[in-house]
Amino acid sequence: MSKAPIGVFDSGLGGLTVWKRLKKKLPQEQIIYLADSGNCPYGPKTDEEIIALSVKCTEFLLAKGCKVIVVACNTATSAAISYLRDKYSVPFVGMEPAIKPAAHYSKTGSVGILATAGTLNGNLYKETQQRFANHVQVHLQIGTGLVNLVEKGSINTPEAEVLLRSYVEPMLKNNIDQLVLGCSHYPFFKPLLKKITGGGVRIVEPSKAIAQQTFRVLTLNTLLNTTLERYSDEFYTTGNVNDMQTFLNKVVKVVAEVKILTL
Repeated sequence: MSKAPIGVFDSGLGGLTVWKRLKKKLPQEQIIYLADSGNCPYGPKTDEEIIALSVKCTEFLLAKGCKVIVVACNTATSAAISYLRDKYSVPFVGMEPAIKPAAHYSKTGSVGILATAGTLNGNLYKETQQRFANHVQVHLQIGTGLVNLVEKGSINTPEAEVLLRSYVEPMLKNNIDQLVLGCSHYPFFKPLLKKITGGGVRIVEPSKAIAQQTFRVLTLNTLLNTTLERYSDEFYTTGNVNDMQTFLNKVVKVVAEVKILTL
C-alpha cells in the first residue's frame, strides 16, 4: 500500500498549487491529479451539488488505488469533506483558509480574506474565524471571476490586475497587513498581488501546511513510500485537455500528458 499513489482533486487547475508543494515535500510519492474543470467553478454551487461532484472525484481516485485523498479545494472541503470522511475509509486531507496564522501574526489587527462564496459561507470558515480571529478585524471579499481567469490562463494580465485591485485596494484602505488566499486558484496571482500591495502585506495561503499535514497523515497510517523508486504523476481533467496541457507546460512548468475524463 505504501507504493500506492496520493490522489488530489480540485474544481479545476487551482489545486496544482497544492500539487507543487506535495511534490516538494514528498518527491518519492506518485500523485494522481484530477481537475474537475468541466464543472468549474464550485463556488456558486449548492452544497448538495458540490458533495455529488466530490463523490465522483473521490470514487475515480479510489478506483486508481489512491491511499490518501487531498481535497485541494477550499469550497469542496467546506461542503463535502465531512461527508467524504463518513462515507469512505481512506484518509482525507482538506483545505481551509489560513486565517489562524494571519490573525496571529497581524500587527495592525486588520486581516483580509479573499475567497469564494462557497468557502466564506461555509461552516468551516465561520468556525475557524470564530476560534482564531475574534481579536482582529476581518475584511471579507468574494473573488468573483478569479477562478475563471486562472482556468483560461489569464493570470498575469491587465484584466486580472484590474479585478484584483478592485478587491484588494479597499482592504488596503482598512490597513490590512495579512491577506489570506482562501482558494487554491488564487496563489497563481501572487506576483500581481505583491505588486498591488506594494510588498507591505503578508500573503498567506495554506499549500505548505497541506503538504505537511499530508506527510503527517501518511506517517501516522504507515503509508509513506520509503522506496527509492520514482513514479510518473498522472493528470486528468473533465474539461479541455489542451487548456490543462498548456497550463501545465507554461504556468506550472511541468511536461506531462493530460488525459480526458468524463465523470
